[in-house]
Amino acid sequence: MNLMKDTQYPQSLHEDVWSKLKNFTDARIALGRVGCSVPTKPLLEFQLAHAQAKDAVLQALDIELFKRKLSHLNHQLLLIQSCAVDKETYLKRPDLGRSLSENSRQELKHYQAQNPNKYDVVIVMGDGLSARAIDENAPVLIEHLMAEFKALKWSVAPLIIAQGSRVALGDEVAQILNAKMLVMLIGERPGLSSPDSLGIYYTYDAHLGCHDAMRNCISNVRPAGLPILIATQRLIALMRKSLQLDFSGVNLKDEHEMTVEHQQHEAHLLF
Repeated sequence: MNLMKDTQYPQSLHEDVWSKLKNFTDARIALGRVGCSVPTKPLLEFQLAHAQAKDAVLQALDIELFKRKLSHLNHQLLLIQSCAVDKETYLKRPDLGRSLSENSRQELKHYQAQNPNKYDVVIVMGDGLSARAIDENAPVLIEHLMAEFKALKWSVAPLIIAQGSRVALGDEVAQILNAKMLVMLIGERPGLSSPDSLGIYYTYDAHLGCHDAMRNCISNVRPAGLPILIATQRLIALMRKSLQLDFSGVNLKDEHEMTVEHQQHEAHLLF
């Protein structure tokens, strides 16, 4: 019988030569090693991040708390629901998350019949795959957007909170409310370092049957990603350009240029 040589690994922590790069990214690089294994600290951090990502997907949006966060805007709020009546259905049937429930459809139509207005903008806030992203980022973002819309003298439809929503759910909302521009805020699929990532989907002349090539997306809006102020500036630039061209989507390019400003506070990293 041939015996394999027993390899002895040092038990001290081996630092990776790229460890300094960890100051600039949330990516899991330069973890180091102890013997032939990952050190305990990054292993536990990975398990925590995995749990946070799962929690973000399964967590329900606290509607009443969210309404209180927006109450200072003194703007009407409407609550709607997709055909995905619970989280399990939402995850297994993406198509149902793209369609309004019949009750919500009739409520929106009734509201429009009682208030036959045309709006420049409608904002729809969908829980999506991360209610945490909406809860933590949407109130501040909406406050910035409303200030910009007021300065541009754009009329804004009631703010819409959408449960069980996919991106396309906003299309019918904009169509029913006669809104020229749709801003869909939705919780993005959480990564292992971004359970709070918010996506902005902008569609000009949104209606049933819109496809993804007709939208513009601004992704990863969160403290450790794209700052809310920059996301607001990019969105407004896209919206103003789309009004000139009468379209949005892949043919509408983000040509907005911003001056570099020094941050007055340290960048927020999750790890």
